Amino acid sequence: MNYIVLDMEWNQPWPGSPSSKKVLPVQIRGEIIQIGAVRLTWEKEVADEFQIMVKPKFYRHLNRRVSKLTGIKETQLREEGVPFPEAVEQFRSWCGEDIVFLTWGFDDIGILRENLQLYGLDTGFTQRWYNAQMIFNAQTDGSTSQKALKTAMEVFGIEATRPAHDALGDAYHTALICARLDLERGSAEYDEALKSHENGFHGAELPGCIARKVFYDYADKHAALSAMAGEENLCPVCGGRMLGSRWFSQPGHRYMDMATCPEDGKFLIRVRLSEQPDGLIRVSRLTYEATSEAAEAYARRAEKADPETPSRPRRRRRRRSGSAARTAEPKTE
Repeated sequence: MNYIVLDMEWNQPWPGSPSSKKVLPVQIRGEIIQIGAVRLTWEKEVADEFQIMVKPKFYRHLNRRVSKLTGIKETQLREEGVPFPEAVEQFRSWCGEDIVFLTWGFDDIGILRENLQLYGLDTGFTQRWYNAQMIFNAQTDGSTSQKALKTAMEVFGIEATRPAHDALGDAYHTALICARLDLERGSAEYDEALKSHENGFHGAELPGCIARKVFYDYADKHAALSAMAGEENLCPVCGGRMLGSRWFSQPGHRYMDMATCPEDGKFLIRVRLSEQPDGLIRVSRLTYEATSEAAEAYARRAEKADPETPSRPRRRRRRRSGSAARTAEPKTE
């Protein structure tokens, strides 16, 4: 048996673009544009490598953020990329039989399965896999937070020799980390590590956190945030109902709000929303002291949104008359 350490890059349409409004036969979070993998033998020796560019079919225009992060260009995909079914066929042939996938995070296998389903291809070969983050956590600090690949490399003193945010580069560095883990024990204890993660949080807490709790089964984001600002917005000291002020969004489906308890004062609330396997929403909620670093971040965000200095009044444009005004009018279709 061999381990296949897998990493991928995928494209996502720009919000509001024509591509984002496409109705596909299968809902996907992203269209794969690069597959990278490294074979790790049962003896934990880093063996051969695989990498291929994939020509997108549905999201053909490369999101500029994806291009900036990965360094991949549209012209490169057009010239070097192959259709996804062909890329998967080559990848499966390289993988061989009796394999177990290792990824750094939960997304790669899910994205791969979505893309396979989109093309009506078999997903059976992806059934055996582990998120190496969970094994790393269980065998290092025992935390439930997701560690960045760079952080794990620093823990093991691994120097980066490949580019980051490159499918093969990230797969190679992940393989070096996995080679230092007890993968046999990690796979045997994986269910327990996964349970610990699901009962914990997606992301590390900041200094000043005084309470943490997980909530399940909300219909959507609106219902989740309403509950966090309503019936679940309880003071960590007296347990009484707190009043919220305003949610501000943060990267990674995170939101923060400053809540006030009539008895015990202000507390910062940070939540992270994630989708459960059944499609409902799970909420990881952290409560911070009002003097914490996280609360200071909220104050800065609130100040930007509602500055004390009044905005400069807009100048009223003079209306042109006659043919000049008609000429300036935009065309309507």
